[in-house]
Amino acid sequence: MTRRRRAAAVLVSAAALAGCSSSQPDSPTVTVFAAASLKPTFTELGAVFERENPGTTVTLNFAGSSDLVAQLAQGAAADVLATADTRTMATAVDAGLVSGAPVAFAGNVLTIVTPPGNPKTVKGFADLAAPGVQVVVCAAQVPCGSATERIEQASGITLTPVSEENTVTDVLGKVTSGQADAGLVYVTDARAAGDKVQTVPFAEAESAVNTYPIGVLAESANQSDARRFVDLVTGPQGQKTLAAAGFTAP
Repeated sequence: MTRRRRAAAVLVSAAALAGCSSSQPDSPTVTVFAAASLKPTFTELGAVFERENPGTTVTLNFAGSSDLVAQLAQGAAADVLATADTRTMATAVDAGLVSGAPVAFAGNVLTIVTPPGNPKTVKGFADLAAPGVQVVVCAAQVPCGSATERIEQASGITLTPVSEENTVTDVLGKVTSGQADAGLVYVTDARAAGDKVQTVPFAEAESAVNTYPIGVLAESANQSDARRFVDLVTGPQGQKTLAAAGFTAP
């Protein structure tokens, strides 16, 4: 065989190998859009799902629930949506983004967090409105902010926050970094922060319990795995993980 023919044979062989490689299907992926307060638990459950479904990858996107729905409405691709309240999920359902009926899988309530030692001696919700107390809350459009508004209405106490954040984790960050005297976050976020904060429970929180729903997205490219992920979250393993993090039953 001449040098030219050998070179041609090598090129044909390489092209054939490339063709075989490109024809093989990619590993299945489940993309989950979840409320920021679910980050620790869903990260753990994502790892469980991957172990139970070898070859499948779980991709997680955490943000404020309203931001997640906005991303989906603008064309973002995902398979599962989990929000921190039913109102935001209803917006997604009304927009035709969700396939079938979402399932409630957890509950959560707000609590007060302060820097360690509680320098401003915050003892309850009313203290957040005291002069000189710099309090941070979630913005009204996200579930933790909506819960804050309901508590204000039920208690008759109006807060004047120095900052309104788009996620509950951002509120927590303001407190742990010393930029605020107190913040309103979910019980689960306070627990996850450990000794970085001091927690101050308050009775008024029970007037604004948030229920978390989860659903498969209508445009999901992997609905079978998406439904399996929902089953994991709503099943015994998922409920055990959520309870350990401080979530209540739905």
